[in-house]
Amino acid sequence: MSDRKLQVIPLGGLGEFGMHSMAIRLDDDIIVIDAGMMFPEAELLGVDIVTPDFAYLEQNKEHVRALILTHGHEDHIGAVPFLLSEVNVPVYGTAFTLALVERRLDEHDLRDQARLNVVKPGESIEIGPFRIELIHVTHSIVDSVAVAITTDLGIIIHTGDFKVDPTPTDNKLFDLHTLADYGRRGVLLLLCDSTNVERPGFTESERAVRPRLEDAFSRTEGRLVVSCFSSSIHRLQQIVDLSAQYGRKVAFLGRSVLQVTEIAHNLGLLELPDGILLRPQDVMQSPRSRVTVVASGSQGEPMSAMSRVAVDNHRNLSLTPGDAVLLSSRVIPGNEKAIFRMVDHICRRGADVWYGTMNPPLHVSGHASVEELKLVLNLVRPRYFVPVHGEYRQLMKHAMLARHMSSAWLEEAFLLETGQTLEFDHRGARRGENVPVGRLCIDSGTLDDVVEDLVIRDRRHLSEEGFIVPIIAINKLTGTHEGLPEIVSRGFVSTDDSAVIIGRAKEVVARTLRESTPEERSDWGLMQEKIRVDLKRFINREASRRPLILPVILEV
Repeated sequence: MSDRKLQVIPLGGLGEFGMHSMAIRLDDDIIVIDAGMMFPEAELLGVDIVTPDFAYLEQNKEHVRALILTHGHEDHIGAVPFLLSEVNVPVYGTAFTLALVERRLDEHDLRDQARLNVVKPGESIEIGPFRIELIHVTHSIVDSVAVAITTDLGIIIHTGDFKVDPTPTDNKLFDLHTLADYGRRGVLLLLCDSTNVERPGFTESERAVRPRLEDAFSRTEGRLVVSCFSSSIHRLQQIVDLSAQYGRKVAFLGRSVLQVTEIAHNLGLLELPDGILLRPQDVMQSPRSRVTVVASGSQGEPMSAMSRVAVDNHRNLSLTPGDAVLLSSRVIPGNEKAIFRMVDHICRRGADVWYGTMNPPLHVSGHASVEELKLVLNLVRPRYFVPVHGEYRQLMKHAMLARHMSSAWLEEAFLLETGQTLEFDHRGARRGENVPVGRLCIDSGTLDDVVEDLVIRDRRHLSEEGFIVPIIAINKLTGTHEGLPEIVSRGFVSTDDSAVIIGRAKEVVARTLRESTPEERSDWGLMQEKIRVDLKRFINREASRRPLILPVILEV
């Protein structure tokens, strides 16, 4: 026993938002908690998603026993296909979480070789020297759990993402009793969500949204369009229930919301009354006062259902005066411009838009505020504490909170960042050696397109494929384009072939502009994306090449 060593190895999610992944190692046995992704910053041109670098797990793949998932948000499961492609280990999680993982694995043709194991909250499993129990917690997505890991050297509890919701819409309460039982038994280490540590008080219950939703249903005479995160099953259930109460049928628009609602309904997590559903193609033919539409794209993502509806370019829905649009989600930092541009477009349709901070609220957080964090600390009473899931300022504030609460049971709060390890033995805890970590930039979302180094990747891309810059002049007042588009290319095709392909590429750009509405042409972000997609498809078909395409729109 005196020679045994327990290690906590953060592979992502400490000092940053997203890419949550934590390895726990006892001698030569490793389990991994979560494998998440994050979306790239604006400067990462050509990158679709970013995942942790799992080099440490690949180097020790013969020791990795399992992957445990706390819940189904992309920042916790988005990198599962990329991890399993290198280290194919059994995966454990709740039914809804694994159903969302299956969808991701299908996209990468990995479903048949994956070993998925459904575990219910309250159940325990034995994996090597680890005894693992999943503890039900409340969060903004259903089937969320904390993980209690019992080892010979002590108990580790990882909260995952959570808030303490006293009145959850599904009536499944946070299992505080089990958490308290572990606290009485003695917990070596608590790893706790730090996302909302800067917010005082308690996070509002999901039920706090209902009065605002009821207000919208009672006041809206036309169609009611609601956009929220597709994984927010609690929110979707309230929308469905209110639609039934007010005599409206519900149509779902957008691939993500269709897939997630189908999964939730099949698992019995989303109740749909008989006759409540309306086919998207029947929305415009139905009485406006009898229609609720749930559309994906609350963050103003280009080409999402809500963005298309906003510029009147969706085949199944057109907004008219008297309709109301509810953006029932938070504004993710960095998305402000896209969201408010979408709101402007909706306003041009004459529809009423509900968004932002309201009282009662239109959206509530899924993460614990200060008083809930104090509650969990008091129940668990860990010997050691490590804040997780947050940028450095949040981790520091959470560590300070724990230190100020008690010196009777807390020996130390360690402030770690990704790659910095913590070691335990019979003498206690200390910092260990750093492990290799980093970020992998994924281009086109496929396993074959991992960008090992962004600079090298860009140079290689440009040297092998070249680049194309379509230049379009658009009149700011009229929304019309001035003259034919110009196209500048370098390193793309030989001079002999260039004239023909570039000439036809101009026609593609001109057609895209011609088939877009004046309002779409006034939205530069949307037009750049449409031109890039159409030109990429044309060049790949005609020349089997993938040049870097950077549309430039000039205001005249």
